[in-house]
Amino acid sequence: MSDTRLALRVDDHEGISVLHLDGELDLATEHIFLRACDQLLARGHAKIVVDVSRLGFCDCTGLGAFIAVQQQAELWGGYLRLVGVRRQLAKLLRLAQLVDTFPPYTDLQHACG
Repeated sequence: MSDTRLALRVDDHEGISVLHLDGELDLATEHIFLRACDQLLARGHAKIVVDVSRLGFCDCTGLGAFIAVQQQAELWGGYLRLVGVRRQLAKLLRLAQLVDTFPPYTDLQHACG
């Protein structure tokens, strides 16, 4: 699933859904991310890891999308975790005081563990 500013690919890693984001997550593209997560949750996939290593930009709308999915996943006994957090997103998470909510995982093995 993609548009000109955000490409998204979903893989399965030992029963955990891994979403690979490439591009920008903002007001113009959040619907792509939210739709993909809604589809996963509707199929009972509540453990979601988002690979943001190729995410070039994320704003407060993107953070809001992460929070919304995290809350929905928790209702189903799951979670949303971020892996591959780079400098810009790490700074945004710190400024928004969301580091405890989304601790940065360095690799897929740790995020899925």
